[in-house]
Amino acid sequence: MAASLVMSPLGNTRSIFEGKTLRNGHRSRPILSMKIEKPLEELYNVRVERSVPKQRLMELGVSTWSMWKTGKCQLPWDWHVDQLVYIEEGEVRVVPEGSQKYMRFIAGDLVHYPKWFEADLFFNDFYQERYSFRAYGDD
Repeated sequence: MAASLVMSPLGNTRSIFEGKTLRNGHRSRPILSMKIEKPLEELYNVRVERSVPKQRLMELGVSTWSMWKTGKCQLPWDWHVDQLVYIEEGEVRVVPEGSQKYMRFIAGDLVHYPKWFEADLFFNDFYQERYSFRAYGDD
């Protein structure tokens, strides 16, 4: 997962490019600082595999996992054990406790939620998943 880069302009520091017109037509500005924001998945140790191949699903035995369905709703959730979730249909927005940002997972994603993770889950339409609770060392 790529981190995003946030840059803010400097007050009165000069750079060799300051005031020059760039190729895109904008004028350059010096940089005060750079702040690298890690993706929420990395911050909260939530792992996701996108568009999981059928072979991987067979290796994990996803077809034997428990199924859960819901419609449009919002749920507070906390994980007391690690959980693997394969999203079969729909999408979910996961807002970690204390955050204003969200992670978005869609059909075809395999998501690993870590033990003690807490979040609000937002479902905008029909949603169906297969899930498996994981014991230490199951990975």
